[in-house]
Amino acid sequence: MAVRIPLYQLDAFTAKPFGGNPAAVCPLESWLPDAMMQAIAAENNLAETAFFVPENGGFRLRWFTPVSEVKLCGHATLATAHVILNRLDTARDRVCFHTLSGALEVERDGDRLVLDFPALPVTKEYDPALVADAIGMLPVELWEADRGMAVLERPEQVRDLTPKFERIAALPLDTLIVTAPGFDGDCDFVSRFFAPQYGIPEDPATGSAHCVLTPYWSRVLGKTKMFARQLSARGAELWVESRGDRVRLTGHCVPVIEGSFEVPGLPREGR
Repeated sequence: MAVRIPLYQLDAFTAKPFGGNPAAVCPLESWLPDAMMQAIAAENNLAETAFFVPENGGFRLRWFTPVSEVKLCGHATLATAHVILNRLDTARDRVCFHTLSGALEVERDGDRLVLDFPALPVTKEYDPALVADAIGMLPVELWEADRGMAVLERPEQVRDLTPKFERIAALPLDTLIVTAPGFDGDCDFVSRFFAPQYGIPEDPATGSAHCVLTPYWSRVLGKTKMFARQLSARGAELWVESRGDRVRLTGHCVPVIEGSFEVPGLPREGR
């Protein structure tokens, strides 16, 4: 017998529909087989599909790209929290997720939501020439934290960048952030994010990348609270705060689709 899985699609880190990063969210009573969740994520063909089940007063949360499970995702966490706090359990003001990256809390901030995530400070410096061909210019710095980060001089360079996705995929860095100081009077820093190895040539809005960007730009700019823009075609806005080994990422989320998946009635598996 077929099983119906609720499906919500939301645009995260934007205050308007069709901006930010779309994420699919599937509430579950118990886990589907991993292969089924991966197939659902591939069918959705979004940067991430999130699945969650109740656990210890909170929820166990997992994220899948169209090709693999990932250990940290900001925009799909924001979308999942929005579904719980605004659709499924409106009496809550806060939710705790148990994930591959530890406990992640999300709380209301007016009409926005605040994510409490681990900081990922840069740990290794590379020769900037390593990525010059892949992004079409020589960065002033190239770092690695949980992912690669190329620093450019001006925000226009990030905005106008024409990446070569096949060459980014061949780098010894599994994903690549490209960033620069922000536009004068508009934002503190800008970025774009590329993850072709995970089936995502360019991600429109990337919360986890800001776990790297926030401590970096906090040190460079001498500020703990900043406003950031991700300069993808869809655009994204994030209010970020550096708190030592944690970062706070604040953004809006907009529901756009609600429905259900019909999948074969396979045995459930625990995790």
